[in-house]
Formats: sequence, C-alpha cells, structure tokens
Amino acid sequence: MNDVLNYIVFGLVATGMLFAVIRLIKGPKVSDRAVALDTFNVIVIGSIGLLSFVFDNGLYLDIAIVYGILAFLETIVFARYLEGNHDHR
Repeated sequence: MNDVLNYIVFGLVATGMLFAVIRLIKGPKVSDRAVALDTFNVIVIGSIGLLSFVFDNGLYLDIAIVYGILAFLETIVFARYLEGNHDHR
C-alpha cells in the first residue's frame, strides 16, 4: 500500500516540477521565470524531504536544509539582478 502511495506522491511532485520547468522556459517575463525557479526549488526541497521519509534516512534532511539555504541565496541574487534591470522583459 505504501509503495502505491509513494508512486502517486512522486508522480504528483514530478508533475509539479514539469509545470515549473515549463513556466521557467516559457515565462513571458523575467519575473515569471524567477518565480518559476523559486517554485522549482521549493518542490525539489519537498522531494528531498519525501526521499528522507521513504528511505528513513535523516541525511536527506541535512541535504534539504543546505539546498534550501542555497536556493534562498539564489533567489536573493536573482531579485537583486531584477532590481537593477529596469527593462523587465
């Protein structure tokens, strides 16, 4: 039963990642792409948390925390870039 639930959850997560990547590629504005990238990072962090639950290994949570910190820094850098760029295409 748990295997079926794992497949369903990971399938839904993969669908979310696919939609985020589509928005990242097709985003008409740079700000849309920034939000899509942030969404993608949040989904990846959730996926790593799910892997931690499935494999019952706490190491994945440490990886998720480090990835979250790096994703936060990436969002700050990207926002600073957008703030300096007033064209916003």
